[in-house]
Amino acid sequence: MLRKNPTLRHVLGRAGWYFVTFLVAVAVNFFLPRLGDANPIDAIMARGGAMDSVSAREKEDAYLREFGLAQTDSNGKVVRSADGKPVKTGLASQFVNYVEMSLSGDLGTSILQYPKPVMDIILDAIPWTICLQLPTIILGWLFGNLLGALAAYKRGVFDRVLYPLALLASAIPAFCVGILLVYGLGIKHQWFPAVGGYDPSTTPELSGAFLSSAAYHYVMPFLSIFLIVVGGQSIGMRSMVIYELGTDYVKYAKLLGMKESKILLYTFRNAMLPQLTGLALAIGAMVGGALITEIIFSYPGLGMAILTAIQGNDYPVITGCTLLLSITVLVANFSVDVLLGLLDPRIRAAQAAEAN
Repeated sequence: MLRKNPTLRHVLGRAGWYFVTFLVAVAVNFFLPRLGDANPIDAIMARGGAMDSVSAREKEDAYLREFGLAQTDSNGKVVRSADGKPVKTGLASQFVNYVEMSLSGDLGTSILQYPKPVMDIILDAIPWTICLQLPTIILGWLFGNLLGALAAYKRGVFDRVLYPLALLASAIPAFCVGILLVYGLGIKHQWFPAVGGYDPSTTPELSGAFLSSAAYHYVMPFLSIFLIVVGGQSIGMRSMVIYELGTDYVKYAKLLGMKESKILLYTFRNAMLPQLTGLALAIGAMVGGALITEIIFSYPGLGMAILTAIQGNDYPVITGCTLLLSITVLVANFSVDVLLGLLDPRIRAAQAAEAN
C-alpha cells in the first residue's frame, strides 16, 4: 500500500522523524532546567513565614513528596542524609514520573505560585502570546512576500529603497528593535506605553475600556516583530521572483505572447513554494524572538511566565511551557513539510520515481 502511495509514504516518513525529534525535545526540556543544584522548595518555604523547626520540616517534606524531588521510605517519609538534608530522587525516576503525568494531561503544580497548576498558568498566558504572534507572523509573511514580489518585478527606485530597508530590518535582532521602540516611542516621545499588556487600572474582561487599553499596549510589541518578519520574507521573495523571471519557461511564455498577468501568476505561485518553508521557519524563530519581545515589554504571555519561572527555579512551569512551544514548532514545520509535498509537482515527481 505504501509503495503504491508515495505521498502517504512521504508523510509517514516525515512523521517518524518529527516524532523522534519530539522525544529528544521532551528529554531536553526536562533535564536542562534540573542540571543545577538549586532547591526550588526553598522559595515556597521562604514565603511561609516563621515557624518552628518541626512544622517547617513537616511542611518541607510534604512539598518534596508532592513534587517528587526526594526519596521516600516504605512509610512515605522523606529520606534524609546524616546532615539532615533530603536525599534527592534520581533524574531518571523524575523523568518517568513526568512523562506519565504529561500523558495524562497533568503538567504538575507550580512551585513558585503554589498551589496553582501549571496548566492554569499556561492557559492564562497563552492567549496573550497567540494574539501577539499569530497575527504578526501571518500579516508580516503576506506583506513581506507582496513587497518582495513587487520589488523584483518593478525594480528601479522601489527596489533600491526597499531592499536596503529589508536587509536592515531582517539583520537587527528582535530584542534590539524592542529596546529601540521602548526608548523612542515609549520613553522619549511617550506615544505608547513602554511596558505591560493593558492598563493596571482596568480588569481583563470583554469591555470597551479593557480592549482599547490592550490594543494601545499592543502596538509596540506588534511592530517589533512585524518589521523583522516583513524584512526577512521580502528579501526571500525578491530573490525567488528574480530567479523565476529569468527561467526558460518565462522566456518561452513571453515568446508565445502569453499575457503578462498570467506569466506573473505562474511566477508568483512557483516563488511562493519555498516561502511556505520560510513561514514554518518564521514561526520557529518568532517563538523565541517573540518571547524575548514579551520580556522586553513585560507583556503577560508565555515569555514572562518562563522568565518568572526561571528566576524562581520553577521546574514544572519551565518544562510545561517549553514542551508546549516545542510541540507548536514541530507541528508547524511538519504541516508545512507535508503541504509542500502535496503542492510542489517536483516533490511529487521525485516521490513517484522513488516508488518505481
